[in-house]
Amino acid sequence: MGNAILTATTTENAVAAPAAETRISSYLLAEYLEQLGVEVIFGLCGHTVIAFLDALSKSGIRFISTRHEQVAAHAVDGYARASGKTGVLLTHLGPGLTNAATGVANAALDSIPMVVIAGDVPSHYFGRHPHQEVNLHKDGDQYEIYRPFCKRIYRVDRPADLPRIIERAFHLAQTGRPGPVLVDVPMDIFSADLPVDAFSKMPAETARPAMDSAAAIRIVQALADAHHPVIYAGGGVLSAQATSDLATLAEQLEVPVAHTLMGKGCMREDHPLLLGMTGFWGTPIANEKCRNADLILAIGTRLAEASSSSWDPRFTFAVPPTRVMHIDIDPAEIGRNLATEFGVVADAKLALRALREASAGKSHRNRGGLRAEIAAGRKAFAANWDHQWGSDQFPMRPERILAELRKAVPEDGFIVTDVGWNKNGVGQQFPITVPGTFITPSGLATMGFGAAAVLGVKKAQPKRAAVALVGDGGFGANPSVVATAMEADLPVVWVVMDNSAFGTIAGLEKMHYDTNFGCVFERCGQPYDVDYAAIARGYGARGIKIQAASELGPALREALSSNLPTLIQVPMENAPTPTPGHWNINDIYRQGS
Repeated sequence: MGNAILTATTTENAVAAPAAETRISSYLLAEYLEQLGVEVIFGLCGHTVIAFLDALSKSGIRFISTRHEQVAAHAVDGYARASGKTGVLLTHLGPGLTNAATGVANAALDSIPMVVIAGDVPSHYFGRHPHQEVNLHKDGDQYEIYRPFCKRIYRVDRPADLPRIIERAFHLAQTGRPGPVLVDVPMDIFSADLPVDAFSKMPAETARPAMDSAAAIRIVQALADAHHPVIYAGGGVLSAQATSDLATLAEQLEVPVAHTLMGKGCMREDHPLLLGMTGFWGTPIANEKCRNADLILAIGTRLAEASSSSWDPRFTFAVPPTRVMHIDIDPAEIGRNLATEFGVVADAKLALRALREASAGKSHRNRGGLRAEIAAGRKAFAANWDHQWGSDQFPMRPERILAELRKAVPEDGFIVTDVGWNKNGVGQQFPITVPGTFITPSGLATMGFGAAAVLGVKKAQPKRAAVALVGDGGFGANPSVVATAMEADLPVVWVVMDNSAFGTIAGLEKMHYDTNFGCVFERCGQPYDVDYAAIARGYGARGIKIQAASELGPALREALSSNLPTLIQVPMENAPTPTPGHWNINDIYRQGS
């Protein structure tokens, strides 16, 4: 009895603890993303994410809905490249997540920072195979689809974990080698309560890894002593905004610069020390100088197959005897593809700054007539195709299309390519003078990238021109990009290079097997032509079909001054891009019977 009385008295006298103030997690998440500087999210709706969509509708973040998740992923990719920020993608589970996978993988291979927020089935349904869940091998397993290409994949198992995981996702996406991070959120967690201060931790400000002075002195001395050195620049130089440091280093030591596809724009196209792109679709002078170099300093590149002529020493890199020094943010790339005598894990900007400072006033070997040799080599190669820049042929020569594009688009305008002649020809022949204005899918080389990525580019840089150069095969995969451009008020320009084929592959097949089976567009044995200009007009955009070569220039200028999305369809000859390098697929094909 005594204990009972004591307990009752204690309970009556106790002061109740105040309940912690809470809010629904999706609204807290939207506010947190605003604090992180997120301005826009591309994505698609689905029943697992509408709670978050409601929160976004009440935030300052612009949500741009696309008609397909791959389009959304490419648009996020383009936005990240043009803005320098981490892009954000929102997608539903199951088919939404799998549709987006190609675009996210493309961003991964090109080292583009991205956070993917994906809805998932309610956590209390794990193991019951609810609607649209992918779980053939493990319960609650859909997020594992992204493991091969994401830097990290997270599933939020408890509401309390959401703030920590979102903070970690943004930290990881943009540090080290940038790339995508997936955050998989069961839909019940979007609607769960969290303390109002749950999202209190911000990603840490992080210093990029620098090169120490001893390493800088060693590399500069090696470049100065070398008879035939080459600096080889990749996309890391551009993403680190290190182009001016690169040019200064090259000039101080009188070293020529070659680049990868992603490295195009690392120096002005008219710089006298610029060799051009290497590899299968590169330039002869760039391949030759790299092959005969006694020292190559590679910066911000993984020395990938296409730019390295399948690593065949007869064409681009002869290692050994060529010595290689390699600077990259990712330690896994050092020495992976070419034997390397000295590697440095560092940010390209900080590394090039250290090299620039160490090379100031440094004496070096006499390079003789290097600049004249480069100019002559570039001129000799251009003579094979530059006369086509003024060709009146119709269907048009691709070179004339590039010429009209260069005349119409301001120097600081963006050229966003797809894959095929547009990517390869632009990388090889199109003059880029402002760093970062050439945007292309390199690692995964995804068809459909250009038509969608230009949406994100224009959103990131609304005052600058944004032109997508795409083939009819790539554009035809998803014309719904026009609807998104209209709805989001993004006056982009698509130039569709129409050869009624998957042109590059058709050319390869014709060369090796003397057929175009499965590569050209036909109906009942006759060429099949789609009126993409009419499709654009059907969406409410401007659509123009070129009827003569002389019409393209005026059409481009009118499109760039318009406030409506514009598609310009250009019938084009399926002419191959010159291939001074090597791709060992050409050694693999065998014709049988």
